[in-house]
Amino acid sequence: MTNPVPPGASDPARDTERPPLTRREAREREAREREARGDDAQDRESRDTRAPGRETRGRSEIDGGPDLEQTFWGSLGGDRETEERAASGARRRPAPQAWSTLDYPTEGRESRPKKEKPKRRWLTATIVTVVILALLGGAGVYVWNAFQPEVRKLLAMNEPNDYTGTGTSPVTITIHDGDNGSDIAATLAKAGVVKTSDAFYALLLHTKPDPVFQPGVYRLKKQMSAKSALSALQDPKNKLQRTLTIPEGDTEAEILPALAKTTGVPLADLQAAAKPADFGLPAQAPNLEGFLFPATYTFDPGVDAKTVVKTLVDRSFQSLDQAGVPADKRYSTVVLASIVQKEAGSVDDMGKVARVFQNRLDQGMPLQSDATVAYGAGVKTVFTTDAQREDAGNPYNTYAHDGLPVGPISNPGDDAIKAALNPTPGPWLYFVTVDLKNGTTVFSETAEQHEQAVQQLQDWCNASAENDAYCQ
Repeated sequence: MTNPVPPGASDPARDTERPPLTRREAREREAREREARGDDAQDRESRDTRAPGRETRGRSEIDGGPDLEQTFWGSLGGDRETEERAASGARRRPAPQAWSTLDYPTEGRESRPKKEKPKRRWLTATIVTVVILALLGGAGVYVWNAFQPEVRKLLAMNEPNDYTGTGTSPVTITIHDGDNGSDIAATLAKAGVVKTSDAFYALLLHTKPDPVFQPGVYRLKKQMSAKSALSALQDPKNKLQRTLTIPEGDTEAEILPALAKTTGVPLADLQAAAKPADFGLPAQAPNLEGFLFPATYTFDPGVDAKTVVKTLVDRSFQSLDQAGVPADKRYSTVVLASIVQKEAGSVDDMGKVARVFQNRLDQGMPLQSDATVAYGAGVKTVFTTDAQREDAGNPYNTYAHDGLPVGPISNPGDDAIKAALNPTPGPWLYFVTVDLKNGTTVFSETAEQHEQAVQQLQDWCNASAENDAYCQ
């Protein structure tokens, strides 16, 4: 069968069967057309320098496939040939290149300008930021310290200011002499008894009659309602009392051990603190005898020795001032009152006993008090011996020495002080208690009357073993 297409002529059927152009092929065709329009002579020269047979390659000579240059692999091959021509200088004027997605420019990379390294501006920015934060932090601290109470109050506005219930764990608080309601409220809040001082103080203001608080140490509980705390403070059972009653006529040697036992303060500490000069006693006072006032005392836990002693001495000065004793007669009044306190059989007889001693002093007679002899001799007896009464080495021996002894022999109470300051008027120079059980005393103006009264006492002592026990 003859070929309908003459040799050398194009086959229309085959031309129509060519696949559509790729993007790369279209760009290359467009570039060639621009070149053709721009410079035909140069284009011809460029075509002449191409490898022989390059233009006639339309399809594969083996399988009659499409032109290799118009395929994907042909494009790669074409690129390599183009690069070879550029390296050999065969191409005089490079055609504009349009890079496809598979072509990456490799020429001239080394000639690109290098980017300058960024300056370390971050360091300056960091320093500035830190400084600003420090200033803001310092300002915040100042504002918090300045307005903390107000801020806390605002935050706690909606919170209750009082506990409920009767409390939890035990705690002790101290109410000092002179504390007012505000002071007590602050003490309770600080100890954790009430939640706020305002809650307790507001309760006080609305409580009628006004509550009265006694100084001292109280055992309460933490987290008590204001009402429960107030009730507890009004209950004497919650007051920790270390109470001691000192009888009239007791001596310092008896009082200090009793104080030590009650307060828990060591006796040695009390004895060391008992210095007359430290408490305003006259210079001639050999000790605190006579100025440890007999009364009932309550001491707080933890009290110190000097406070204990000062409490008794201050109470003695108070009694002397209330009785109207002049400051320059305090010592002599206390000395006489101490003898009256020991010798009188009853409070009713104190004025007469004081009169007897005062009359003797006025007439220059020795006092002849067995109580002073026994005190100086360190014995506790009603009667003294002849030897004791003759002992002039005893400075308290009023048989051997005229006038008042060198110091008090006991601690007198209010009645004895009043009797010594204002003795009952009368001529008596002698007295003797004839019934030691009930204190009956006989006062005499003469020695003979007094001898008869002394015999009456001896008879009473011999009347029974019971009576004789009082006469030892």
